[in-house]
Amino acid sequence: MTIELYTWSTPNGRKISIALEELGLDYSVHPINIIKDEQFAPDFLKISPNNKIPAIVDPDGPDGKPISLFESGAILLYLADKTGKFMPTDARARYDALQWLMWQMGGFGPMLGQAHHFRRFAKEQVPYAIERYTNETRRLYGVLDKHLQGGEHLAGDYSIADMATFPWAARHEWHGIALEDFPSVKRWYDAVAARPAVQKGMAVPG
Repeated sequence: MTIELYTWSTPNGRKISIALEELGLDYSVHPINIIKDEQFAPDFLKISPNNKIPAIVDPDGPDGKPISLFESGAILLYLADKTGKFMPTDARARYDALQWLMWQMGGFGPMLGQAHHFRRFAKEQVPYAIERYTNETRRLYGVLDKHLQGGEHLAGDYSIADMATFPWAARHEWHGIALEDFPSVKRWYDAVAARPAVQKGMAVPG
């Protein structure tokens, strides 16, 4: 059955299209133009109560009945569990992957998102905010770089933790970040960017 993906061309949206491509699942795309406030439409609210993309509807849920999900981290976990792919089954390794997924959800996404806003989209320049979020963004890239010195991916084998983190790193220029300053991140970034499924997922919704 075809999974319905409600998304837009943002890092959070692209996490899910990358995962769907990597997993080889059939899906159809429903663009939700957040620039035109389409995320506030009543029909979308029924699927995503927080009025945020991405969201999915899977007609073949865990009990054979349709399930709708919002929040990119929850969707990634659902898709991994549904297919048995890109998440370790060993408990210790699974928690390792989960902690890096939560790191992305709680830090690398929100803080970089604030850097996006104040560096590019704020109606007025707020030097304190620009400095605060740019510095925190750089710190987080440093955390990632140090961690990746010990392995090719965020948590053992390539996993949903990498899929979650990559689309945010793909906007490094927006963050004022030169990947050359973080060589382990650059190595990881280039390897993930070369994956055909990632390239397809990054082009959604087109």
